[in-house]
Amino acid sequence: MRILVGVALALVLQCGTALCAEPSNPIVLKSIGETEIEVRTPQGTVEKQRIPVQKAPPGAEIIYTTTFANQGRKPAGNVVLTNPIPDHTAYVGGSAFGENCAITYSADGGKTFAVPDALKVRTADGRERPALASEYTHIHWVYKGELAPGKVGTAGFRVLVK
Repeated sequence: MRILVGVALALVLQCGTALCAEPSNPIVLKSIGETEIEVRTPQGTVEKQRIPVQKAPPGAEIIYTTTFANQGRKPAGNVVLTNPIPDHTAYVGGSAFGENCAITYSADGGKTFAVPDALKVRTADGRERPALASEYTHIHWVYKGELAPGKVGTAGFRVLVK
């Protein structure tokens, strides 16, 4: 099965009430899905480079990165990103990143979030067990403090196409 990356990524941005009440939100988002390829340099070494991905076959790894920039004149507080794990993919454990962000995960469709050690799922017989990274449904980033005017942050994660 192939997936189209452009429709696979959904993103929600929440912000503090004072900022959302302004006529235009000063936080600007840009999201991209990429894959890594190996490229031989003129010096003969091999380097990894990221390129935008349009289609991905089963087994391909996709890196989703979201940049968020404060283009307002005031610091922006309560910047929160929530990203579902795209259908037909599985989260690569330990791959989420976000400088100055607290990162939590959901295994219940985004209803609750926790750190990996505290994330649980229920089995068919009603027992609770630790969630596997491949069972995560959403990732949640909370930017710590305020994002200064002109400052840019990044958050992202990797998935494998099923």
